[in-house]
Amino acid sequence: MLKKFIKSIIIIVLTIILNDLFISHSTQVQTFTTASSIPVKKVGLLLGTSKYTVNGEVNLFYKYRLQAAKDLYDNDKVEFLILSGDNSTQNYNEPYTMQQDLLELGVPEEKLFLDHAGFRTLDSVVRASKVFDEDDFTIISQNFHNQRALFIANNKNIQAIAFNAKDVPKDVSLRVFLREKLARVKTVIDLFFKVEPKFLGEKILIK
Repeated sequence: MLKKFIKSIIIIVLTIILNDLFISHSTQVQTFTTASSIPVKKVGLLLGTSKYTVNGEVNLFYKYRLQAAKDLYDNDKVEFLILSGDNSTQNYNEPYTMQQDLLELGVPEEKLFLDHAGFRTLDSVVRASKVFDEDDFTIISQNFHNQRALFIANNKNIQAIAFNAKDVPKDVSLRVFLREKLARVKTVIDLFFKVEPKFLGEKILIK
């Protein structure tokens, strides 16, 4: 009985590791780390996260993603930004928060489009195509997150590249990086079963 349990654990761990390596390897040529090297796209898809940590401090993942989006806009690498995040409750609105902070950074309001139903990465990527009618865009997040988002885009026949926001030290966010390994397994399962976003809705044209 113990041997079967240990064998099962080994199989699960190997599956997680191999899945993680496959997603990273299959998307590595689609990610860019400098604004000067990335191709120009009409739209950037900024993936949301909470502005604050549970300790009330500014979330560095959030801060660096907004800086990356501003960098792309300032360098004329994107003309518009889709701000996609969670707005599942009245008091929690990631897209609106990103909009207000980007306005303070100097990005014009008419260049910002809010996606309030980006509850998870799959929703954000697919809605950019099916709701905002964009099939060729730049995803903006940290490298590990971009790889998963690109993997989704590739499997949905969406022509996407990604701009890597500054990484957060792993000793600060070890839990996030560990959770990412499981999120990648969930992504493969969702794609296999053709899971769709929670909400779609009417088209929103970006122009």
